[in-house]
Amino acid sequence: MANTLYELEVFHKKVHQEELVRNKLPHKKGKFSKILVGIDGSQPSMDAAEYALAMAKKDNAELIAIHVLSAKSGYEHTPQPLLFGLPATPSSVNDIIQTSKEEAQRWLEKVKQQQLDDENIEVRLKTEVILASTPIVAAELVDYAQEENVDLIVVGTKGRSGFKRLLLGSTASGVVTYAHCPVMIVK
Repeated sequence: MANTLYELEVFHKKVHQEELVRNKLPHKKGKFSKILVGIDGSQPSMDAAEYALAMAKKDNAELIAIHVLSAKSGYEHTPQPLLFGLPATPSSVNDIIQTSKEEAQRWLEKVKQQQLDDENIEVRLKTEVILASTPIVAAELVDYAQEENVDLIVVGTKGRSGFKRLLLGSTASGVVTYAHCPVMIVK
């Protein structure tokens, strides 16, 4: 009988380990190997980057800091797009995208600089600016995290829209709702 219970326990542990691997969850709860932080230049997102960096150092994890250029206005996908009430030309849309990318790169450079300034522990840091295929930034973050096998997503409570009356911003709320992995919200 004891032998059968032991075999059942071993079988259960093996099945559980296979589920962890299949679902790409960390083998030890609370220890992460790949962390994604979403940056939009707001103070909560920069605070989230600080926390993500500290956690990456603690766990010797890779840190991916990304900014999603949103297609919220939809002018990129309409036959007669408008930009500030005027017909948008491809060059004006490209100029706005380029300016937004440059601004995002400055925020990501701050994260890189923070990584160099903090202690002597180096973190594998990847930074990226991605152009959203949908107007929903949360969906882009969640999809990116899943494609990259991220095991923790870190975001700020509120982004640049800054609706003060909301407890949680729409991007943070969407990430919490749809993420395949744990999510840390930084206030």
